Amino acid sequence: MSDHDTTQNRYDLAIIGSGPAGMAAAAEAGRLGLHTALLDEQEEAGGQIYRAIGRAPLADEGVLGADYYQGRVLLEAMQAAAIDYLPGTTVWGVDEDLTLNVSRRGRSQQVHARRLLVATGAQERPVPFPGWTLPGVMTCGAAQVLLKSSAMVPPTPLVLAGSGPLLLLVASQLTHAGVPIDAVLDTTPRDNYRRAVRHSIGALRNPKLLFKGVGLLRALKRSGIPHITGVEELRAESEQGDQVSKVHYRRKGIEHQLDCRTLLVHQGVVPNVQLTRALELEHDWNAHQQCWAPRVDAWGETSRAGIFVAGDSSGIAGAQAAEEAGRLSVLQIARQLERLEEAERDKRSAPIFRRLSPQHVIRPFLDVLYQPARSFQVPEDDTIVCRCEEVTAGELRQIADAGCRGPNQAKAFCRAGMGPCQGRLCGLTVSQILADRSGLPIDAVGYYHIRPPIKPLTLGELADIAE
Repeated sequence: MSDHDTTQNRYDLAIIGSGPAGMAAAAEAGRLGLHTALLDEQEEAGGQIYRAIGRAPLADEGVLGADYYQGRVLLEAMQAAAIDYLPGTTVWGVDEDLTLNVSRRGRSQQVHARRLLVATGAQERPVPFPGWTLPGVMTCGAAQVLLKSSAMVPPTPLVLAGSGPLLLLVASQLTHAGVPIDAVLDTTPRDNYRRAVRHSIGALRNPKLLFKGVGLLRALKRSGIPHITGVEELRAESEQGDQVSKVHYRRKGIEHQLDCRTLLVHQGVVPNVQLTRALELEHDWNAHQQCWAPRVDAWGETSRAGIFVAGDSSGIAGAQAAEEAGRLSVLQIARQLERLEEAERDKRSAPIFRRLSPQHVIRPFLDVLYQPARSFQVPEDDTIVCRCEEVTAGELRQIADAGCRGPNQAKAFCRAGMGPCQGRLCGLTVSQILADRSGLPIDAVGYYHIRPPIKPLTLGELADIAE
């Protein structure tokens, strides 16, 4: 693995993102002799799941668990590969000929590639509810970043609220780190359990993952942390200043409240589609996962020939599935570039497809079980949805009543999606509210049209390209 100036470099393959899919793909590409560049805006490989795996600042490996440290195997394989690794590199635009416009160390450069693999992973689903923008309210994923990268934990009193496996995992990790948790408020709708049973046969084909979830529930029970299920509504409140001080919740029609200095929230993860949208790839609405995902074939190739998407950026399936998907994409890319015969590609891919199968068949069960409650997808009128521009759900409903039929038109009506995050934190909710109010299917409402630069850059960086 090398790390050098990208100016004038041309590659067989450019991989964007060095999480599980990107690292596995880079290692596979190196083995196949593809001239490969691996780009990541973070300074360390690992993505969110294996963040800081190269240095792992926590002395006690029991805190994060064995699954986290399996990332070392991927990292070592990536580091041993004959590829160019370009950390601290932000991709802000991609031309028609797959020339990547990137910013690195304060300067813009171009990377030319014959094939492109997008492995940008997932982001946490927006969780708009009253008070979610208060200081002290943060996502479970953000708490994980602090723990993994800096061995830091959130201040107490601490309450976790939401739904999904990561909620339980973070509760377990913080407990192992010695952080007292006042309560875990589970917002999983009761009806989800009944609907998920229909998909239980597929779930039983991945007993390892099922037992892992059961183990997290048992660990939570043994810890003595109150696990309050059936929570229907959340509201964060500040009594003095701006810091969150209380969380209110409703259960069985009765209002409750808890003191807290930190409120960690989570409603699952969704594919990070900013770059795939900017590439104008075809996307489909995933009704089980309640999110958009780029349309891909079995190898990860998209509606644009030569562009592949692997890992959670093509649909949520977890770290192991992301690894395997990255390898599959590289095998097909090597076949297209005539580095592999079709028979050899099929021989190498057969065991990968077998390992992928149990990861995919369990997804309908998990996706239906942990679908967010309606109140988090289409929140009440006084809830801020676009926190950059402070646009509320009520304002979105008003513009829908005035004839607005999609998020791109909403920018002209109320500036939703025009702030620094460029719609990352509000896009999904804006589409869902407009669809719900207009009585239209969400496919008809659509998503923001993302234009480059997809990340902020200076005029000087833009001028570098012209030079």
